[in-house]
Amino acid sequence: MSAKYPLSSRFRGPLCGTVCVPGDKSISHRALIIGSLAVGNTKISGLLESEDVMATVSALRKLGVNISRDTNNCWLVSGVGVGGFKEPSEILDLGNAGTAARLLMGAISGCPITAFLTGDSSLCSRPMARVTEPLMLMGAEMFPRSKNYLPLGIRGQIIPMPIEYDLKVPSAQVKSALLLCGLSSPGKVIIHESIQSRDHTERMLKQFGNDITTELDSKTGASKITLTGQTELVAANINVPGDFSSAAFLIAAALMIPDSEVTIKNVGVNRLRVGLLDTLLEMGAKISLFPKKNENAEPVADISVCYSKLSGILVPADRSPLMIDEYPILAVIASMAKGKTEMRGLGELRLKESDRISATTELLRSSGVRVEEHEDGLTVHGSNNPIKGGTIIPTHLDHRIGMAAIVLGLSSKSGVTIDDISPISTSFPGFVELMQKLGADIYSAQE
Repeated sequence: MSAKYPLSSRFRGPLCGTVCVPGDKSISHRALIIGSLAVGNTKISGLLESEDVMATVSALRKLGVNISRDTNNCWLVSGVGVGGFKEPSEILDLGNAGTAARLLMGAISGCPITAFLTGDSSLCSRPMARVTEPLMLMGAEMFPRSKNYLPLGIRGQIIPMPIEYDLKVPSAQVKSALLLCGLSSPGKVIIHESIQSRDHTERMLKQFGNDITTELDSKTGASKITLTGQTELVAANINVPGDFSSAAFLIAAALMIPDSEVTIKNVGVNRLRVGLLDTLLEMGAKISLFPKKNENAEPVADISVCYSKLSGILVPADRSPLMIDEYPILAVIASMAKGKTEMRGLGELRLKESDRISATTELLRSSGVRVEEHEDGLTVHGSNNPIKGGTIIPTHLDHRIGMAAIVLGLSSKSGVTIDDISPISTSFPGFVELMQKLGADIYSAQE
């Protein structure tokens, strides 16, 4: 992880300019893993070069995949084919990368090898039962050191069982793990979701040649995904769009700081990722999308944002799968809206890099915001004015809490300091420099 030191932010003036955010983290992980399981050489442009994604690169190399970076900043993946991973001689250390851990658990479960996975203290505290249990139904053997947590060993199967499985809680990571294991199954793997989660894996598998289908129930929003196993994947060229979850912090800052006008170019706007946009528009945000040509079946747009006076709303609970990573920054935005913003159905946030419900509550309360914490969400009472700030906020090793706090400081009366900048590099390298380019006053608290 990057060097640990405190970082501060304070109000200086409007943010203005046009920028690009780094590549989408979810798509980057999937491009590397699926490219590794394809036949041929996959070329990836715009890959997010964060610590989380580099942990995936390292793990895949230990599994026998040749991955290199050329002089044009493109990544080349020489695929080993479905089921082609080699047994690693070293432990696969995924650092803080929960997506990498869960997706690789699925991919390894469809190979006749044994591998051992671990991570940092945060990742090793995150429960894995929702992934391990269905993978065991497909034939994989799991050997956790402590029940349902990393580190754990996996013994995969050369021919895993095809299953039909109901996801109790919608999860793109669990769904993706089962699909990746199912690539080696002799038949069809069928997954049911009560609410459709992000579908980057399904879109990419189709691009690599799998005849995967998704059936949607227009009345209930439920989905049925059907994957045909033992189908060869064919290498593809992937252009990774900008990460909407990273763009969310720039959008928030522009909305909250008077006279700001910011445009973010080439952002992925998959409809299953942009619930935050719908929410902000309902609150009165001045946001415009300018659609562009799709990249790899993923919709892309430029996003323009202006400072806006917002009103609190009740955020529909069934919207949570469409914006699960954006609730900490939404809570910060809500602190300056007029009236109450209520967010429920967020139990998943307690199982992220930190307990994001408690961490967000702590962030806001320490800065003078009235907030109520619920078991499954938050109620934020907006002041319709800049908040107090003037505090030191612990990140709890969570990149999204750290960035949300920095954005809060930019629009506060007294600024804020986070205790540790290092988690930010796991998902958004260059965050500070990009914000400074727009005019943000962010500086090392050691200065």
